[in-house]
Amino acid sequence: MRDQETYVPYEDDELDATTGEFELSERQALRRVPGLSTELTDITEVEYRQLRLERVVLVGVWTEGTQDDAENSLTELAALAETAGSQVLEGLIQRRNRPDPATYIGRGKVDDLGAVVLHTGADTVICDGELSPSQLRNLEQRTKVKVVDRTALILDIFAQHAKSKEGKAQVELAQLEYLLPRLRGWGETLSRQTGGSGRGGGAGGGVGLRGPGETKLETDRRRIRTRISRLRREIKGMRTVRQTKRARRSRNAVPAVAIAGYTNAGKSSLLNRLTGAGVLVENALFATLDPTTRRATTSDGRLYTLSDTVGFVRHLPHQIVEAFRSTLEEVAEADLVVHVVDGTHPDPEEQVRAVREVLSEVGADRLPELLVVNKTDATDSETLLRLKRLWPEAVFVSAHSGRGVDGLREAIEERLPRPAVEVRAVLPYDRGDLVARVHRQGEVLSASHLAEGTLLHVRVGEALAAELAPYAAAAEHAGVGAR
Repeated sequence: MRDQETYVPYEDDELDATTGEFELSERQALRRVPGLSTELTDITEVEYRQLRLERVVLVGVWTEGTQDDAENSLTELAALAETAGSQVLEGLIQRRNRPDPATYIGRGKVDDLGAVVLHTGADTVICDGELSPSQLRNLEQRTKVKVVDRTALILDIFAQHAKSKEGKAQVELAQLEYLLPRLRGWGETLSRQTGGSGRGGGAGGGVGLRGPGETKLETDRRRIRTRISRLRREIKGMRTVRQTKRARRSRNAVPAVAIAGYTNAGKSSLLNRLTGAGVLVENALFATLDPTTRRATTSDGRLYTLSDTVGFVRHLPHQIVEAFRSTLEEVAEADLVVHVVDGTHPDPEEQVRAVREVLSEVGADRLPELLVVNKTDATDSETLLRLKRLWPEAVFVSAHSGRGVDGLREAIEERLPRPAVEVRAVLPYDRGDLVARVHRQGEVLSASHLAEGTLLHVRVGEALAAELAPYAAAAEHAGVGAR
């Protein structure tokens, strides 16, 4: 079982559960313990059977970049496979100018792959790329085991980790859109008829409807398309709810900060450290999928929101980007993107490139970005020096130990949009509600108390400035108007 990160609260933090203990324990409640054999040894009286994790062989095609790039990609695929619950037995890389259109790795290498599968006893092959339906079929026929690609693996992890209604709907939509062009019949399944399924009648379709009817494959395709349409309608309705919430925050002039970054870079740990959010933290890829938004306060009392988002990965399947578009719009609508990078990763530059590529797909590349290098407590000094030279404007923190988090707060506050209108007003003492709103939504430059009320010199948004306009005359009458 993998080690899990733990959130260490601040000394003055009164929150108890801050790492999603209940969700984490539920996720780990039914997980096999590696190293314990579950095979029956006495098969004289009972049927022999095996109970084990999927045993997989990884295969990658190296078409460009360096050998280190290819090995890092396969290492990431191994981490994805382990997160999905598989046991990695072997990893193979094939050097080609481009993947073979028929078998992905070439006909000759398929025989080598089959020998490795036979020798290791693997029951699954995972390819580091998205395979076409014909490539999947040809590889399965040649290796005699199940073959999945990188996209299907990521979708499987998303299906395991989705918790909210919206997250489950988004994952199901992505899975069905991936599955639809890959439906294929097995043996006699292609010729099996539904006999007018969906049109009334029994097995033969009823009087006047007997005949070939639809094949099972056609019925499955029709049902999947119907389900896709229904899911899109549901997600569209959920998007409306999100837009309403964003509009409410916009009306209240509450700045929004989105935490984005590569999967397992420590985004949820950082959100917990900054706000005590209590979000699930686990040392696994795509541990949290459902976005979490929490309120935070600047040192001068202004409110803003921090939102944790789904993690990114290189070659993130386009089905995921499309299905999670309403969630990723939380990033596109933010005022600032806090881009978290794993300082312990062997290729952090590639992580940054992959994240920025996805951000550009959802229109978030135009937003101000604050680069944050996390896990500095586990990063060697030579790597830290190299990253500081590479990204001199970045903030270096450790969400686990809390080192550098205060500096991160200050950096976020400096980059938050400031209210545009400067106002001086005297608010009567019976308008304490308006004074509170000014403190919450605006920037208070100075405050003092007069006989008539509270004198405020503030920066606020245009809507709040209009509400303060009647009280600005009182400030001018008191001889303290705008200079």
